[in-house]
Amino acid sequence: MLSRKVSVATVELRFSALPAHVRTARLVAAAVARRSGVDEAVLDEVRLAVGEACSRAVHLHRRHCPDRPVTVTLVDDDRVFRVAVTDEAPSEQDGSPADDFDEFTESADLDQDVAPPGVGLAVISGLVDDVAVEAGRGGGIVVRMSWPISA
Repeated sequence: MLSRKVSVATVELRFSALPAHVRTARLVAAAVARRSGVDEAVLDEVRLAVGEACSRAVHLHRRHCPDRPVTVTLVDDDRVFRVAVTDEAPSEQDGSPADDFDEFTESADLDQDVAPPGVGLAVISGLVDDVAVEAGRGGGIVVRMSWPISA
């Protein structure tokens, strides 16, 4: 019987809530996905989904907790490439994430086009077959995404 040792590689990014850092997170996610063995045809989806999740987290942090970092965790476990984008923004009183975009245009360095609430998560669910949105440990939410690794 042949056994194969499974190695798990983890990369964690923590960055301040600045829109410019979203690009860096996208590039790192694509590079780690490529190294992990994610199919080349899927790398654009990884890049876009991570960008949407990070943009959403940056927006919430800028509004609710600008001094706290956004966290992106990238994990390669030899079969699946997983990404978790964690924000620490406080939840609304009904328990749902504080996902309001009504004041998004107040920042002069952000685009003037404002997406309605939930569009970022809808885009992510259209790009990623395996996606989950969960309550974070200390508030906020975690957007978990995964892609299969090519054989």
